[in-house]
This record gives sequence, C-alpha cells and structure tokens, in this order.
Amino acid sequence: MRFRPCIDLHGGKVKQIVGSTLHDEDPNNLKTNYASSHPSSYYSKLYQQDKLTGGHIIMLGPGNQDAALEALHAWPGGMQLGGGINSDNAKYWLDNGASHVIVTSYVFHDGQINYDRLKALEETIGRKRLVLDLSCRWRDDSYYVVTDRWQKFTQLQVNEKTLDHLSTYCDEFLVHAVDVEGKCMGIDQRLIELLASCAQVPVTYAGGVASMADLELIRLVGQGVLDATVGSALDIFGGSGLAYKEVVQFHQRAV
Repeated sequence: MRFRPCIDLHGGKVKQIVGSTLHDEDPNNLKTNYASSHPSSYYSKLYQQDKLTGGHIIMLGPGNQDAALEALHAWPGGMQLGGGINSDNAKYWLDNGASHVIVTSYVFHDGQINYDRLKALEETIGRKRLVLDLSCRWRDDSYYVVTDRWQKFTQLQVNEKTLDHLSTYCDEFLVHAVDVEGKCMGIDQRLIELLASCAQVPVTYAGGVASMADLELIRLVGQGVLDATVGSALDIFGGSGLAYKEVVQFHQRAV
C-alpha cells in the first residue's frame, strides 16, 4: 500500500473542497475546507523531496491550467493530471510533465461509456499512461460512476465486471468515494472491500480519511492492494487529523 499525494486546483489556487458541493447551477453552495497561500509547485517539490510518486493533480473547473503546468514543471514525471482531459489535449499534458492523464467525463459521456473516445485515447497516448477515474456514489443498491465534477450519475455500476473489463484499457483506477469526500468523517469501508476484491490494476482510493486509524483500516480492509490519498485531514491542507510527516512515515513502512 502506498500513500498517493494530491494537489486539487480550483480557481487557480490549491484548495480542498467538499466534492459533493461542486454544483455549476449553484456556485454559492460550494464548501471550501482550505485555500492555500502556497503555489502549486510548493506541493510538487514537497512530494518529490519525500519520494511520493504516483500522486495526482486535479483541475476542478476552468482557470487552473497555469497552476497545473507550474506543478508539473516543478516535478516532471512525478504526478498524474486530471480535469478536462480528452484525446485532443492528453498528449499536451504528458509532454508537459504528467506521468499519466486521468479521465472521467470525456469517456463516460451521456451516462454511458463512449468506447470510441476510450479507444481514441488509448491509440493517442497508450494504455500505460491512462488512468480512469471511477469516482462514484451509492444509489439504490450499488455504486455508480459520477461525472462532470461528480454532479451527474452515469448508468455504469462499479462492480467486478466493470473493473475487470475496464482494466484492459488503462494502467490504473482512481476512485473517490464522493459521498464522504472532503468531510473527514471516516472512510467508505464497503467501497474499499469491493475495490480490493476486484482489483486487476493499481487502484487509489480517496475519500473520508480523517486519522491514522483510517489509513490503517484501508491497509487492512484493502488487503494491502489498494493505495490511498488524503486531502482535507492533512495538516498541510489546514487539517488537524493527520500530520503530513506521520503519513510519509506510514508510506515508508507500508511499501
């Protein structure tokens, strides 16, 4: 199990946001847990110093390209990048330092998987540089992938069949448990159990981590095969539940 660091960008700034409040139709509803005074490159250099590879930069909406480029140029090849990625711009971001690109809405279009778009991405950049974001929410009796900054439900269930099939198209999965994302109220253990039982490629879980006990639970319930990322609970993002130095030490013991 590895700790995967993150840099979330909103309005050109590094922020931690409650994911379920990202609504286009009501921007005043947005709940921000933390807005950093540091540039994005500060965090890239910090992660590079602590050898925390495989983390991700997420552009939450417009106005984040300059900050994303700054973070990538500070550590070329060190982090993945997501947010508005498509077959036209994927190579641009890889050429500018992203190790992988992370894709959601472009592939999961109009509630379904668009295989023409998925294959176009695979042909353009290759499977080994593509991460599929299967961030999801619980509805009725299953988890469903959500897109467009987690606002829209697709018809795609996150289950063994889906994970097995889509693993042939990508190098990794990134999965935010959107219902608990940014709330520092504990992890979604049911989703972690599901992901761990089905993982054919590396999977990074995100959502709800509030303490070292939560990281230990992910390691235990995830059978050591899932990686994890932490945002709002970290002291470097204004949180009080987790000290960044402790998390780095946890990562060093776990790998």
